[in-house]
Amino acid sequence: MAGGSVEHAALAQAFGGLLVAHLRGGPCRAFSSDLRLRIPAAGVATYADASVVCEPVERDAVSNSHVTNPRVIVEVLSPSTEDYDRHEKRLYYQQIEALEAYVLVRQDRREVEIWRRQDRAFVATTHGPGDGVRLDSIDFTLVVDELYDIARVAMA
Repeated sequence: MAGGSVEHAALAQAFGGLLVAHLRGGPCRAFSSDLRLRIPAAGVATYADASVVCEPVERDAVSNSHVTNPRVIVEVLSPSTEDYDRHEKRLYYQQIEALEAYVLVRQDRREVEIWRRQDRAFVATTHGPGDGVRLDSIDFTLVVDELYDIARVAMA
């Protein structure tokens, strides 16, 4: 979301930085909000705050600049977009065959919600201060406090 709050921008950058450092040299890459994601099944294209795409990168047939196979998508929730991110956008993203995890990061408190693919459904779990969140599909553990400390966002 261009024009977001200081907290929004800091959390998106911090999450992206953790992903870049973790994925370095492997078959997956982290991307910023500049990468456009196409969801052909929904007929929509959108931007996420961060995403992870693993090789081979699948580009949209209509627009070579759009990617269709993100494995992980991250959204930092904002008051103006939270309903859209939690509901409509989540349902769009869950139609992506390659998607394994949809991550929602709150900016009003230290809380990360993960929607993980389990068979044909997605199941949500919520994690707070002191928790480590495992994203098996990219062999990554997010430490909730580390994310907020790096972003220097002081929350409850």
